[in-house]
Amino acid sequence: MRPETASIRRRAVAALLLATIGSLVFASGAFADFFTPESGGSPNADQIDSLYKIILYIAIVVFVVVEGALFYSLWRFRAKKGAVAAQIHGNTRLEISWTVGAALILVALAAVTFSKLSSIQDPPNSDPDGLELADGVLTASVDMPRPPNGRALVICVSGRQYIWRYTYGADCRRNPFGLVYSYEEMVVPAKTTVVLDIEATDVIHSWWIPKLGGKFDAVPGYKNYTWFKAPKAGETYVGQCAELCGRNHADMTARVRVVTPDEYTAWLDQQRRDIADADRQVQELRRELFSDGDLN
Repeated sequence: MRPETASIRRRAVAALLLATIGSLVFASGAFADFFTPESGGSPNADQIDSLYKIILYIAIVVFVVVEGALFYSLWRFRAKKGAVAAQIHGNTRLEISWTVGAALILVALAAVTFSKLSSIQDPPNSDPDGLELADGVLTASVDMPRPPNGRALVICVSGRQYIWRYTYGADCRRNPFGLVYSYEEMVVPAKTTVVLDIEATDVIHSWWIPKLGGKFDAVPGYKNYTWFKAPKAGETYVGQCAELCGRNHADMTARVRVVTPDEYTAWLDQQRRDIADADRQVQELRRELFSDGDLN
């Protein structure tokens, strides 16, 4: 290969590499939440994000101090080649100091963590301009998280290979027939506390919309619960089944679309009509097949 040809090829490879790195670095949101959990879609997700950042910043400070002391010691107390290392038998005061310091850091982290746990686990009330919910206890479950006033929109999330089904209503487990349901995309009203009853029908799946909070397993025969409260309409949050559930696991995506309370009520009515219409068409087709002898 001629030298000028090799030089041109090297420059082309370098230009391509720089262009690729530049497109990644300067792409919109390329490093958004790169080192920390995603947030912005629900109060519990925001609290998880802030707790993570507190622990991360403290860990960075500890890392810098420890590694700085290590490199300083290596440079400050270095010896000439062939010299015998000094035998040090310990410094009781120093050892007690760093042990107490580490213990105090752990106590502080534990205090911050426990102070934030309630805001992560316990849902707040819906906002006054959220969906108007009926009074009274919505479910007999003692495990389901409840807002202080006991009012929440309950949606049952069922994982199956390879799709999510959402059933809307407090009786979505005990009496799902006649209730509104949808697949893949969950529709919720803004500023309304939504409690999710999560379960699977076949294998273990995992419900995870990063901006709406933590990851929760969907296990056959076992109920798991979480909650979120989306702050504004017009947003769509995207997630993925986070448990390897089979060959088409990558196709098991999830979406949560946030609308206004009025739009939610209208969507619920339209969905109910569409389901009833589809049921009628199925019954008519079944009668035709029976009459033609194609179905026994």
